[in-house]
Amino acid sequence: MQKYFPRLFLLLLGLLFLINLLQSNFTQLIYDEAYYWYYAQHMAWGYFDHPPMIAGMIKLSSWIATGELGVRLVTTVFSVGTLALLWLQIDHKDKNKNIPLFFLLVFAMPLLNAYGFFTLPDTPLLFFSALFLLIYKRFLVEPSWTKALVMGIVMAAMMYSKYHAALIIIFVLLSNISLLKNKYAWAAVSVALLSFVPHFIWLNKNDWVTIFFHIYERPNQAYTFTGNTLGYLVNLIANFGLLFPFVYWALYKTKITDKYTKALVYLSVGFILFFFISTFNRRSQAQWVIALCIPLTVLTYNWLLQNTKARIWTFRLGIASLLLLLYARVWLIYQPLLPKVFETHGNKAFTERILEKADGAAVIFENSYRRASMFSFYAGQPSFSLNNLFYRYNQYALDDSENYFQAKRVAYISPHYPAKDFKVMYKDSSSFNGTFIDNFTSYRKLKVIIPEDEVLLDVNPIEIKIYNPYKVDIPVDSLKFYGGFTDGYKKMQKSYPLELNKEYSQLLLKQDTTTVHVNIPSLPENDFEYIRFGILENNLFPGINSKPYKLVSGGGNN
Repeated sequence: MQKYFPRLFLLLLGLLFLINLLQSNFTQLIYDEAYYWYYAQHMAWGYFDHPPMIAGMIKLSSWIATGELGVRLVTTVFSVGTLALLWLQIDHKDKNKNIPLFFLLVFAMPLLNAYGFFTLPDTPLLFFSALFLLIYKRFLVEPSWTKALVMGIVMAAMMYSKYHAALIIIFVLLSNISLLKNKYAWAAVSVALLSFVPHFIWLNKNDWVTIFFHIYERPNQAYTFTGNTLGYLVNLIANFGLLFPFVYWALYKTKITDKYTKALVYLSVGFILFFFISTFNRRSQAQWVIALCIPLTVLTYNWLLQNTKARIWTFRLGIASLLLLLYARVWLIYQPLLPKVFETHGNKAFTERILEKADGAAVIFENSYRRASMFSFYAGQPSFSLNNLFYRYNQYALDDSENYFQAKRVAYISPHYPAKDFKVMYKDSSSFNGTFIDNFTSYRKLKVIIPEDEVLLDVNPIEIKIYNPYKVDIPVDSLKFYGGFTDGYKKMQKSYPLELNKEYSQLLLKQDTTTVHVNIPSLPENDFEYIRFGILENNLFPGINSKPYKLVSGGGNN
């Protein structure tokens, strides 16, 4: 151990691990963590938004610890593991003389810092990316069947963490095209694909819902330089905090002397360019390029070891970053330190207020997988997100969680639906409306299908097919049909009731498909380009019961 990790390195790594453990235990969850905790309550080979690695991490944590630490324990292990794997990839002869500089460098990266305790899909992606590059570095020296096997398993683990891993694999391949002629490399790819088969089976069973959502159905918006491209450039800076000039200058000044360094450069430049180009299609998020921290940490530290002046300034700025980020970490626990309420603040208190108002009724949230999962975590009871046309699909629409609430008395919590029974104050002093519903019924899994895969405007009536997956017959005339009209970016603009032809009123037979006809209303002049069909029950808001269908010009009313 001492050969690879000096005593000071292990001491600082252990100190960081302890800090992350304490942070994990005393910091309330953020919304995404609560959502992934909800994943882990129903283990599967895939989920609506992500592959299953994050759920597996949380499930393992929950076997060892409870509360917030029961969500984050494996994350704290992965985070220090990532730093150890990065350290092993640095070969400079002076690296052991500048160990504090290494920790200041990685601690100054805000998101890498946050993923030391927040349990998000990027945490395992960082760990397995670092492990992949370490194995690849050794693979370049001496390929073998054993290394190919391990590398294949690690590539699969990367993909099970987040689909972004495909970019890492692609850019490393582009840095060394000769791998296409390497039998060991093909063996590694074969192992990875074979290991990923369970997720492929899950995707196929669920109509490739995750892929289609991220590529085709996710709402978008028109391009603006400020919101898209400039916002992305700001994210590139934010990922590295005060040290960003040194990080990117190190990338620029790095000389490619071997295939491993070439892989790090290609990976860094490839990520930057890929997501820069993507800004012309949609806005990016800061964590999309978090994988940059892996190659750029190695490149930057190696460069700093050769530049005394830059090393001095990095140390100074690193100390400043350390103080700022430590203060921010304490604020995540104790909100009064800053005049801002964050996701980690007030969740327990909000849950307690809802429980008091709900008075024993099951709790359902309108359009909020985030609040439903957060409430469920702190209340210790099931909750549900009832999604409507002005929201989007999520895991609650995919799994069977709605079954628990059928025929129960529920408290429906909404920011928009008029309050009939109570109001509950949210942590930012806004309020949510509460309505009690006796004998709650949900048919949000009814599926509307258009045979022609498009909707002709001004042609009425149109034929739609409705698949009823439930084990009960549903009277058609007990439902109300709506059309939700979106712009070209699939952002919902307006919904209108659809008239159902009376002669087609009948039962939707259980686990069967029924054909009915509806009339599309004459639409005002607008930029509607897609329609999604919604079905209303409980007199709330219509659900999301179809994919987006393209609106095309018709030939006049029939």
